Amino acid sequence: MCSGHCLVFLSVVKILFTFAFVDIETTGSHFDRDRITEVAVKTLHDNQDIEIWSELINPQTSIPDHIQRITGITPAMLITAPSFDDIANQLYRNLENKIFVAHNARFDYGFLKAAFKRVDIDFKPKVLCTVKLSRRLFPTQTRHNLDTLIETHDLKVSSRHRALGDADLLWQFWQICEARFGRERLLKEVSELIGEASVPPHIDKALINEVPDSPGVYILYAEDRVPLYIGKSIHMRTRVMSHFQAALTVRKEMKLALQVRDISWIETSGEIGALLLESTLIKQHLPVMNVKLRRSKDLCAWRIKENVNGVCLPELVTHAELQPGIQDNLYGLFHSKREANTCLRALAKKNSLCEAVLGIEKTSLGKPCFGFQLKQCNGACVGLESSTHHNLRLKIAFEALKIKVWPYDGPIAIREGLHFHVVHNWCYLGVAGDEDELRSLVRRAEVDFDLDIYKILKKTIASLPSSQIALIPQ
Repeated sequence: MCSGHCLVFLSVVKILFTFAFVDIETTGSHFDRDRITEVAVKTLHDNQDIEIWSELINPQTSIPDHIQRITGITPAMLITAPSFDDIANQLYRNLENKIFVAHNARFDYGFLKAAFKRVDIDFKPKVLCTVKLSRRLFPTQTRHNLDTLIETHDLKVSSRHRALGDADLLWQFWQICEARFGRERLLKEVSELIGEASVPPHIDKALINEVPDSPGVYILYAEDRVPLYIGKSIHMRTRVMSHFQAALTVRKEMKLALQVRDISWIETSGEIGALLLESTLIKQHLPVMNVKLRRSKDLCAWRIKENVNGVCLPELVTHAELQPGIQDNLYGLFHSKREANTCLRALAKKNSLCEAVLGIEKTSLGKPCFGFQLKQCNGACVGLESSTHHNLRLKIAFEALKIKVWPYDGPIAIREGLHFHVVHNWCYLGVAGDEDELRSLVRRAEVDFDLDIYKILKKTIASLPSSQIALIPQ
């Protein structure tokens, strides 16, 4: 047993959350009139350390004889012990932002919650009951009390019915579960057991309940309302909760859960609106935990032009010249010239095109390119392949990258629920709720082409029935 404050650090398997294995001894079983005589916390940190803290507590009331016989804790042992008021703040710090693990957890949690309340501390941890965990993992066992676990799993008893001894038994049981079922399975069961308790420490569960389980975009904020993450779903509340439930096993979600301080949301008519709004808001707010969606200021594409000798050559079209949806001879759409050139080289190698003819490699006229020497070129550079044939193969190679020309004679309205998404030349103009708003959007200034929006719209329009799309008269 550890008397007073005891810190022990041991190397253990690294996990992605902090668990506090807790046990208390009390003067009885009633939260309101009985008091705590001993508390122990064995903490499994996410930095591979175990921290042990235990303390005898003066209950400032009598201890029944039968309780003294069970625990071995006598009034004489507690005369100089601190009261709960004296250790409350330190105990709270030891338990803060941790999964509270106890056997018949309702008892230990209930006593501590009541004790903290008496000193004006609101104690609301995520709670894991090892009785429930045992039932999940060992369903054929008929009993799951601590004595049964000791016997069944050969747990090493150091001091039964003392707080630190019993907390250590829970830690041993955890290790056995992890060794038998693996960490992933164990944490999956834990995540499901704590269920609604997976709410982050700085978020009120009532706020999550306010998030509608309908289509839309949600924003998770860090301190000072700094956007942390923006996401979309057709079931927003379910998706938000999935982030927090995954925090036990996924490091990114754990970081998200620990940093989030507030949540806001915008409902949409359906998945299309959610996709379009998410893309727009991510570029607008640049949340720190989203994969960055790049703006299109450096957007470029290839076009194929035939020179005076009848040879087709790729020519780079920069952002200033781009008119996607209108131009019929654009291929690729890249975020940078470097990305475009990398793609061109890859296409040349994959299709045995001549890098000298394409302008990738500089050689003297009539001299073989490097690819020809490696048998990666069919010989257009030395006249073994005709320009006509090389031109044809170049066009075939580029065909999969061709940017689809806007297939309508003007702007369209995509109906989704009670709203209309207004689109023209692959540019998203906005959402309208009535004809006046629709006409106003059509008259608005030109919107910059956005590659991510283009991809969303191209896929969406291809999958929609014609009855859901209407040409807007001008």
